[in-house]
This record gives sequence, structure tokens and C-alpha cells, in this order.
Amino acid sequence: MRPFINISNLFLLLFLVSGAFAQTTINGTVKDNKGEPLPGANIYLKGTYDGVSSGLDGSFSFDTHTSGRQVLRTDFLGFESFEQEIDLEVGILQFDINLKEKFNQLTAVTITAGTFEAGDEHRSATLNSLDMVTIAGANGDIYGALQMLPGTSSNPESGKLFVKGGTSEESQTYIDGTLVLVPYTSSPPLTSTFGRFDPFMFKGTIFSTGGYSAEYGQALSSVLQLNTNDMPEEDELNISLLTVGAGIAGTKKWNTGAVRSSVNYTNLKPYMAIAPQQYDWNHPPEYFAADVSIRQKTGSTGLLKLYANFNNSFMSLNRLDLNNDKKLLAYDLKNDNFYLNGSWQTTMGKDWIYRSGISFTENNDIIDFDRVNFRETLRGVHQKNLFIHQLNQKVIIRMGTDFFVKTFINDFTQDDDNLLVDYSEFSGAAFTEAEVYLSNKFVMRAGGRAEYSDYLNHFNLSPRFSAAYKFDDHMLASLAYGRFVQNPLNSYLIYSSNIQPERADHYILTVQSSKKGRLFRSELYYKNYDDLVKVNSDEFYLPQAYDNSGEGYAYGLDIFWRDRKTIKNAEYWISYGYINAQRDFRDYPQRAIPSFVSKHNLSVVYKHWISPIRSLAGVSYKFSSPRVYHDPNLPGFHNRKTIPFHSLDVNLSYLHRENIIFYLGITNLPGFKQEYGNRFADLPGEDGIYASEPIVPGADRFFVVACFITLSKRGDLNQMDKIQ
Repeated sequence: MRPFINISNLFLLLFLVSGAFAQTTINGTVKDNKGEPLPGANIYLKGTYDGVSSGLDGSFSFDTHTSGRQVLRTDFLGFESFEQEIDLEVGILQFDINLKEKFNQLTAVTITAGTFEAGDEHRSATLNSLDMVTIAGANGDIYGALQMLPGTSSNPESGKLFVKGGTSEESQTYIDGTLVLVPYTSSPPLTSTFGRFDPFMFKGTIFSTGGYSAEYGQALSSVLQLNTNDMPEEDELNISLLTVGAGIAGTKKWNTGAVRSSVNYTNLKPYMAIAPQQYDWNHPPEYFAADVSIRQKTGSTGLLKLYANFNNSFMSLNRLDLNNDKKLLAYDLKNDNFYLNGSWQTTMGKDWIYRSGISFTENNDIIDFDRVNFRETLRGVHQKNLFIHQLNQKVIIRMGTDFFVKTFINDFTQDDDNLLVDYSEFSGAAFTEAEVYLSNKFVMRAGGRAEYSDYLNHFNLSPRFSAAYKFDDHMLASLAYGRFVQNPLNSYLIYSSNIQPERADHYILTVQSSKKGRLFRSELYYKNYDDLVKVNSDEFYLPQAYDNSGEGYAYGLDIFWRDRKTIKNAEYWISYGYINAQRDFRDYPQRAIPSFVSKHNLSVVYKHWISPIRSLAGVSYKFSSPRVYHDPNLPGFHNRKTIPFHSLDVNLSYLHRENIIFYLGITNLPGFKQEYGNRFADLPGEDGIYASEPIVPGADRFFVVACFITLSKRGDLNQMDKIQ
């Protein structure tokens, strides 16, 4: 019997069978830009349920009955989505898909060439927020702490920053974006100084040893950017009792603002009565400092900061008169310094930030020495406007203006003769800079700065460029180039306005690797100096004695290693700097190695938290190779060398109670011999020999014992993060 076949069912069967074969197979691979497979990526036809996830090798394959023009989309976390319009036909389609890493400013590469940062808010920080005040031997001085980093040369008879072959005047300090004209305390010649400002007031520090932003000018070698604290957490009262003085500071907070004030008094007489001194003091150094800072929120996004600081000091010591049978002459120094700083920041719309700041400085030094009275006065105002615009997620533009007004006065009196010379200057600058993130791995920053001085009648343009590339999550490389200009010394400008700003070109290459609590950083640099001021006559008061014929160079290698991982409850770092530099400037008769440059500089810092006795112990070692100096009794120029510099410093901070800390610090514990060359008489004696005496520190060692007490509502706050 023949089977019965329904014609309609036959047509239905044929349709279903044909439909089963009328499908498209889509397959391929998903990889990143380096060709590495991306497992788990989602590949699908947009607007349908057809799709699949990639396998361990990045491959994928799926079938679809959809036909016509469709959009194939690929998504993977951390990468930009990929879409491609395709024409679906019966058969097999092959696609090899490469995804680009999604840009994220939080994980993007940052430019590190020439820059060390301290403060938790900085993504590329090589120092944490405590380092600036917990290094043994720094004595609570920010500049002392920075001298433990590569790129600096030790000049203990000065105490100031000397960076990558530059003089101390070539390093400038900015607080909240505005210039500090006199950042150091005053001291007699060839005696060490230190910074004026309380390190407790700063939340972050950026130390740029070259190649810095176009936002900053008037600095040939380095810029130190100090950012003050924002709103405090609560009210507190801090009391400091030291063998060299005492201090008290209080903070009062309200809903939208806060005020902090402090008073500090330092007198080295009790210390000098105990520790043998190598200087003959008539009146040991005595310092008084007071400051007040105010924080006030303005609107929903604004913050106003005001800071005022007053310093007063007096000291007197006897100095040998090498020109007159080495008799003693009293050198009296009195200093008054007032500094005022104000800044305001707010947002303007969705993509704009505006920052404005102004600072005022007045500094007076009064010196009495060998029937000579010398008064030096410096007054200056700096006003800054900065606009930051995020054009899009990958482009940030910074632009702004600077205005400077400065007056410098020298009033010289000897017996009945008086000479007063001064000058005043107004200068302005405009700068702009664009930071472009080409990807998470590559960023470029380019811009320039234009400046004009009415006193010098000179205009200059300084281009800046820097870039960084991140090889992986741990290693990056940065390079920077910049032209930097700075006005000559005030002591030259009061006699001549016919000279022009000095110039330095920086070339820097930095490689940095950071992984699991360990950081390694190496930096090559070259600096070319031009238009340096030369003094060509003994008659320094004549304008024609000065010109810009000086020049020079400096190049070197800096290495920095920091390890927070290897030793439990401890961390250490090692920094080394090699520098080769020569200059022909000031009163040099020829190109020579500057007297402030050490070819080799090494520092080691170690800190250990000792839990059983609730103490933080620190040890620091500093070495600098011999420096050159000039001995007029020998032929040639810069014809002698100092002895090498060594110092081993220790400190111990003991947490007696939650709010009471005892502290002990000793510098140069072994008593290494330290000598910084010789100073010489101006004229030879009857025997034709220039009389001399060695330049030495005030004492072989320095020590301080202190107690820090904090009073607060909670009762558990302390100053462990504020002691040196």
C-alpha cells in the first residue's frame, strides 16, 4: 500500500530544511593592540540575541539566521567597544578584531621627568606625605629633607638647595602657586641656613629638578611647589618643648572654615652651653616666628586660603679679620621677614577650574661689621591667574598670567659715608600648555611661556615639551625639554639694567619602575647655560662692569631606589647622583668646575617602626665627593679640593601615650671631620702669602631632645607625622 503524503506538510518540511541551511557562521579572534588574546569578550549582532564570548585563546564562533546588513559589536571591560557593519550571507564570515584600551585618567601614564612628588593625592608619588619630616638629619627642614634626593649637591656651609649644577638662587619656591622671594632664614656668610616655613602646614610637595611646566618661570634649575593644607579634621592644640626652644599651635574649625595659628621661639644658647662650638658667638642665634592660616569655603566648590608668616632673628659672632693680623671683628645680623599669601580656587561650569593667588614679601637684613652698617631691603608682589579647561576626556588645557612687582634697596654706611642704590621692576608673563592623552600609555604636554621686564626692557619666549610612555603597569619612560630664563642677581641689577635674563636649556630622560612596594628610577640629563652674567671689573658699581658673555653646561645621571616591602615594619631608600659641570660666569677668569658642585653624591635613608616599644627609629647617611675651591697662594684657578663630606644621623620618636611623643635627634653621630675649604684674605701679607682659615661647621654634632603634646576632643591625635 502506498503511503499517503500531504502536499502542504511537504512544502513546510522543505521550508524548514532549507531554513536550517540558510544560516551564517561568524568566527574569528579578539586581541588587544599588542596581539595578546582577550578571553571573555562579548561578540554579538547588535539588536539581536545572537552572539558568544571569546575563549581562552581569544577565538569565537557563532551561527545566526539573521540576514542583510547588521552591526557586529564587541565589548570587553577596560577596552573601547568595537562596531563593524557587515553584510550577512549564507556561509562563513571571518573577523580578526583588535580592541583599543579604554582611556582612564586615574590609571593613565603620568609625566615624571625631573619630578619628585610627596603627598597622597599624587598618582606618581615617589615619596609619601610623611617623608619630608621623618628623615634623620633633616631637622624638620623641608630643604634639608630634599637634599637626600638625587640631583642635589651638598653645600653644608650654606644649607640651601643646589640642583643639577645650578646655584642656590636658581631654585625657586612657590606656595599655592605664588612665588616666595626669600624662602630661607638669614645667616652670616659661610654658616648654614634653613627654611622659614613650618612643614606642618603643607599637604603635598612637588620637587621639580628640571623640565617643569610653563606655569613656572624665573628658575633656571628647579622649582619647589608647596601646597598648603585644606580643611582640618577637628580642633586641636599642639605644644612643642625642645632643648632649643618651644612652640604652641592651635586649630579651630567651624562648618565652612577653620583657622590655625602658631608661635615658635628658638634660642641656641642652652644647646651651645653644652655642646662644644667652633664659632665664637657673642649672641647665639635667636629666632621668633608666628603665623596664622585661614581656610574658608566659598559657595559649593570654592575654597579661600589666607596665610601670614612673620620671622624675626638676631645673632652675633666674632670673625677673624684675615686682612689685619687676624684680629676679631663682630658680625651682627638682624632680620625681619613678613610673608603674606592668599589663594582662591573654584569651578566655572562643568569643565573649567579657576585658581587665583597673590603673595607679598618684605625682607630686611641689617648688618653691622667692622664700622660698616649695611641694610638690605627686598619687597615684592606676585599675582597669578590660572585657568584649567578639560576640553574632552583626553585633552586638558592650562593657561594663565603672572604679574611681578619688585623693589630692591641697598643702604651702605661706613663711618660718615653713605651710599644708597636701588631698582624697581615690573614684569608680566603669559603661559599656555596642553596635556594630551593619546592613550592610557602615552601622554604629551606642550606649551610655552612669554615674559617681559620693563626694567631690563627685554622680552623672551620659552618653549616647553614633555612626554611619557607606559610600557606596562610597572614601567614607564619620560622625556622633557624646556628653555628657562631668570633675571640676574639683585646685587647686579642695582648697578646695571643693560644686562638681560640668564638662560638654561634642559634635556631629561627618565625611566621608572614601580612594583610591589619597590621603586627604581634613573634619570639622564643635560643642561646648557647661556647669557650668564660676567663681572669684568673690580669697580662693581659701574654699569659697564656687567655683561652676558658667560656660559656653561652640566650633565649627569641620577639613580633612586626605594623599598617598602623587603623588611617588615621598615623602609629604606638609596639615592645616587653623578654630575659633571663647568661654568664661566660671575668673576670667574675662565671656564671651571663651580665650587658648589660635588661630582658624586650618595644618601641612604632607613626608617623602622619598633612595635614593642612603640617607636619610630631613623638612620640617614650622606656622602659627597670633594668640591673645588680657589687658593690664591697656588697657581691656576679652582686649584684645590675640600675633603669628602660624610654625615651619619639618627633619630628616635617614642609614642609615650596616644597624644604624647618624646623625640631625640643627633646629626653626625660619629663626629666625622667636616671641612668645606678655606677662606682667604683679600690681599697678601708682607711675606706674599694670603692668610686663611678653614671653613668648618658650627659644631661637630648637633642634637635636640623634644616633647610633643597634642590636645584634642578625641584625645588620640598626635604629631607622629610632624616630627623630623
